[in-house]
Amino acid sequence: MTSLFQRNDLWGPLDPAEEAGYGEDRPKRKGFFTDTSICIGCKACEVACKEWNDVPATHFEMLGSSYDNSHSLNANQWRHVAFIEQPKRLGQQDTGLRETVDLGMPTMRPEASETEKPDFRWLMSSDVCKHCTHAACLDVCPTGALMRSEFGTVVVQDDVCNGCGYCVPACPYGVIDRRHGPDGDKNVGIAQKCTLCYDRLDAGQTPACAQACPTQSIQYGDVEELRERANQRVAALHEAGIMDARLYGNDPEDGVGGTGAFFLLLDEPEVYGFPPDPVVTTKDLPQMFRRAGAAAGVMLAAAALSFLGGRR
Repeated sequence: MTSLFQRNDLWGPLDPAEEAGYGEDRPKRKGFFTDTSICIGCKACEVACKEWNDVPATHFEMLGSSYDNSHSLNANQWRHVAFIEQPKRLGQQDTGLRETVDLGMPTMRPEASETEKPDFRWLMSSDVCKHCTHAACLDVCPTGALMRSEFGTVVVQDDVCNGCGYCVPACPYGVIDRRHGPDGDKNVGIAQKCTLCYDRLDAGQTPACAQACPTQSIQYGDVEELRERANQRVAALHEAGIMDARLYGNDPEDGVGGTGAFFLLLDEPEVYGFPPDPVVTTKDLPQMFRRAGAAAGVMLAAAALSFLGGRR
């Protein structure tokens, strides 16, 4: 089947480990399925990630815009649990807002009756590097510091990164960042992001965030198996009347060839801060190189003709 991916040299096959040159004995592709419908916002995944990967416990401050004190993914935050507060439809009024789903979140209010329910809901989502099938950060890295592991994941090698920062704008999700901090901090100036706990995977263990999640909102395993599990979960929610449930990042035919970390959402991707139609930012590079080469050839030919004509 001819697809968009086969027309782009940088995108390659849909098995990222095969593209990276790993043999037939490579393990199956590993990844995350994050079910936001059962996330309780405890941030245990954030803490476990920091403890295991020795990520600095900095950049924690209340901004007054949310109860979330870690704000976003960055070089010091490889897992980030977003707190999204939404108003909900009141009674039968058509306000244009969707009906909310009772996530069973704790409240400071006393037990409310049916007529006194809060007029908002919380959406919780633990975000992480997507470990794209076609990763632009890999395409633009000049030193090879970003590598594809045998598990199909994208890993930064700290001792190879020169801190150029090309990978930062290349990521369509805004995940990767260079670490900023005072002199003496670990890996200052070096690109940092989730490695899907590569050292734990190599030892046959579960990544720290998934191991710590008390509700199994973060599920780790073979990507293909996780996709089947995710489809079954969406079907179950639809059957229960939660029609807003949808998957994000699980489609191999999307702009990045599907991701190794995908999500079940209860609203539009933009609500969670995800781009609705992400595209690998290097997809046009082959065409650009061909056009630049053709232009250079024409200019060289014109210069040669001008030189030869001047000698007559």
